[in-house]
Order: sequence, then structure tokens, then C-alpha cells
Amino acid sequence: MTHTFDRRSFLRYSLIAGGAVGTVGGAGVLAACSSGSSSSSSDAVKVQLSWIKNIEFAGEYHALSNGYYKAAGLSDPELITGGGAGTGVETGLTSNKVWIGMTAPQLTAPVILKGAKLKTVAATYQKNPFCIMSDAKRPINTPADMKGKKIGVQASNENVFRALLTANNLSESDVEKITVQYDPTPLTKGEVDGWVAYSTNEPITLAANGFPTATLLFADHNLPLVAETLVVRQETIDNERDKLKKFLKAEVQGWNDAVANPQKSAELAANVYGKTLKLDVADQTKEATAQNELVVSADTKANGLLTMTDALIEQNIEALAKAGYTIAAADIFDMSVLGEVYAENPDLKKSV
Repeated sequence: MTHTFDRRSFLRYSLIAGGAVGTVGGAGVLAACSSGSSSSSSDAVKVQLSWIKNIEFAGEYHALSNGYYKAAGLSDPELITGGGAGTGVETGLTSNKVWIGMTAPQLTAPVILKGAKLKTVAATYQKNPFCIMSDAKRPINTPADMKGKKIGVQASNENVFRALLTANNLSESDVEKITVQYDPTPLTKGEVDGWVAYSTNEPITLAANGFPTATLLFADHNLPLVAETLVVRQETIDNERDKLKKFLKAEVQGWNDAVANPQKSAELAANVYGKTLKLDVADQTKEATAQNELVVSADTKANGLLTMTDALIEQNIEALAKAGYTIAAADIFDMSVLGEVYAENPDLKKSV
């Protein structure tokens, strides 16, 4: 079996906002949707994904295939592939080219601080997938274990790695940072001791190739950022609240299905929505299973998928500050719409 590495995957959640975010004024408009206007005037919905159509959007695939959007009173949304410089979600939103997007707080915060009126209304991943990946035979289990070690860090991830160090009372002089690309082969060759990776991607791929790894999740070590957040313009909350509620209801239904059936999620990703990517069902199933560990938490079991507690929101505000973005919770998060969805549809709160 041939395995390939997602060489640009980290651009999605990198704390370097420049290339991925674009400018608030609308420069760097999404090439994928360079024509047309905002879908706010009808039931049509343009959704900017954070990346290619792989397993990450299993909930959306289930919602589409099971007709949840249409049942809620919407037309099926258009899923627009994202990823790479110049195709950031925030760019699409601020230029009115998409109606909603999937991104992360550390990408949204700097754009809001520049004046954009955007709000995070849901969070699919309760934990960000960033991790330090190491050889299982020589594991890095805690941030302190990185002291004196060679850590492979991609240029686009230097800020998030620095934030991890800061959050754990370490300095850059405590580690030997090695600038690397995205293929983690140097780790398998012993050229570095640790590697900034995605817990749902590289560790699974390396294990399939006979190289078991250990992972240190950033979110479990004082940097609890959420990910795959759903972000809209403030005007959408103000003027299209009912439409947004319909969309979020279908999203929750889709993710309930995705969590319940990783195999089906993988089949939808590999055989239907991401068919042109030639994804492997077995690999996608493993990634779906790993992904579900980020989607489901004790809090979501109590409150429902995609929700954020006040405590988690505050933790994200603190984590953003460690990354250099000082922002008030009310300026970036608004969970009230999703709260109404659950209040009106208590059956959505499944024990998953």
C-alpha cells in the first residue's frame, strides 16, 4: 500500500495568519469561488472547508447523503475545497464569497483584531490535532521530555510550537529546533527526536508503514485550542438566524452519524465526496476513529456535539493570548445560536 503525507496540512491551523488569512479588506479572494456573490439572499449555502475533501468533513458527508440539510429546509450546501495560501476561510467570509467556513480560533482571531465582524458559532473538534510525534521506542510523553531534544518544526508551525513551549514554561533554548518540511521521514531515520504532526494523520500513516509512534497532544498540555470551528459573519447571526439554526441542526445530525459509524464515514470520504483524491478506506477509517476522539468529549456527551462550554471558551482565550492574540471571548465566540438549536431539538443530544 502506498501512503502519502499531507504536505500542506498544517497551513490550515498555523498561527501564521498572513498567507492563509488574507486581508480583511477582501484582497486574496478565494480562487475557488471568484465569481458570484454571497449566498445570504436565499437558502443556498456555500461552505468553505479548511482542507481537501477527506475524512475531516465526515459529518457534512453524512448530512448530505442522509438529506439532513434538505429536511431542515435548506438546499444541499456547496462544499468548497480549502487549504493552501490564499484560500483561507476568513478571506472567503470577509469578501462575502462564502456563507460559512470551517477554520480555527488562531486563524480567526487576528482577522477579527483587524476589524472583521466574524463569530465562531460551533466547534467540531474539541481538541486541536496538533501533536509532537516521536518514535514509540523513544517516546516524548511530556513537554519536559523535549528538553535537549531535536524537534522537527515546519516553518508554518513555528508560532504554534513556540506557544506550546511558552504554555509549558519552556524556552526555545531548551530544545534544538530543526526546520523541516512535511514528510516525517527524518523522524523514522532518527535524524530528529520529535516532529510537529497531526494526531489524525502522520502517526496513523507511519504506523501503517511499520513505524509505531507516541504522540503528545498540544491540547492536553496547556494549549487547549479547538479546531474545525464553524465561523460566520456577524450579519448572518443578526439577519439569518433561522437559516443558521437549520444549518447547524443538520450539522449536528451529520456528526452524530459520523461518530457512530467511522467505517461509513470513511466510505463516504473515499468513494463519494473525496473520490478523486484516491483515498484508502482502511486508512480513512483509522483516521475517522482517531478524529472522533477529538470530536467527542465529556462536555459534548453532556451538552451535545459541536458545543463549547464557558470554561472551554475561556481556555481558548487564554491559549490565544499565549500565541500573541489578546481578544475578548464575546468578540470571537457566540454559542447562543447552537444553544437554541439544542433547546428546540433535545433529541439531537445523543449519548455518543
